[in-house]
Amino acid sequence: MKNKFRNLFLLFGILAIAIMLCTMEMDYSDIWKNLKRVGFWFPVIMLLWFFVYLINTCSWYLIIRDDRKYRVSFWTVCKLSITGFAINYATPGGLMGGEPYRIMELTPYVGVSKATSSVILYVMMHIFSHFWFWFLSIFLYIALYPINSFMAGLLTAISAFCLLAIYFFSRGYKNGMTVKTFLFLQKVPFVKKWAHRFLAVRKGTLEQIDSQIALLHSQHKITFYSSLLLELSARIISSLEIYIILSVFTPDVNWWDCVLILAFSSLFSNLIFFFPMQLGAREGGLALAVDGLHMSAALGVYVGLITRLRELLWIAIGMVLIKIGNKKPEEPSSES
Repeated sequence: MKNKFRNLFLLFGILAIAIMLCTMEMDYSDIWKNLKRVGFWFPVIMLLWFFVYLINTCSWYLIIRDDRKYRVSFWTVCKLSITGFAINYATPGGLMGGEPYRIMELTPYVGVSKATSSVILYVMMHIFSHFWFWFLSIFLYIALYPINSFMAGLLTAISAFCLLAIYFFSRGYKNGMTVKTFLFLQKVPFVKKWAHRFLAVRKGTLEQIDSQIALLHSQHKITFYSSLLLELSARIISSLEIYIILSVFTPDVNWWDCVLILAFSSLFSNLIFFFPMQLGAREGGLALAVDGLHMSAALGVYVGLITRLRELLWIAIGMVLIKIGNKKPEEPSSES
């Protein structure tokens, strides 16, 4: 990637951090008071998320190295993973900046086709694991709590939503989805002319990407399911953050409740995905999830505050990493 593009990503990240700091809805004295109350545990939370990012990196690294043809170090992929997430957290709409960044930085190592297919596959896997996480959490809720008619209807609706999404993702894995996506875009106003030109010029590359997507699911099943299990484990381990924060404010908390809080709050916030860092949506989702488990809704606000601060710091780390370790490999892989 040219330095001017890195500088643009860096500038965007700095502006996003400044906007988020200026639009936080809690007084800075309250932020400092709650941060002091968490105290020692805040660095522990930061370290916890380093391990979560390592698990995410392992998932993506398996996809990149599925056929052992490409030479790219694990720590290079880790850097791109952390920075990609940082850009996505700060991007309205999500998945709008981190993925182009990852493709552009990975291309010198593996070629544009492999870089694009591996990033698309990882994004699919990351989202796919969310639907599985939400779906499996339904059974955890049923095992732990009595079900009234309202919750039965709500859980049924969530189940149907997750199963439908899992079905469409499974179809995408079997047949590829990039060519179909651009065929669909040809019918969308404002972008249909661009999509038609792009498909006409890049159809061969897109078909190659689709074949690589289908190959992972059909012939590299160990890689596919290992990557999925790693992503699922990252979701479950990240719920320890909620457990740590709630344990500071109340003794009445257990880990399984925190898994449910993460599941239902992330489902709510992802339904409102077009805000940077899902501003407001996550706090509302956390408050509703905590209240739904018969805890004070204020605890959800405290959890939301600490997770915001953790995200801001990791966004800042990701922005710094944009300018670090960008040396090209001596012998870039040829286009595949």
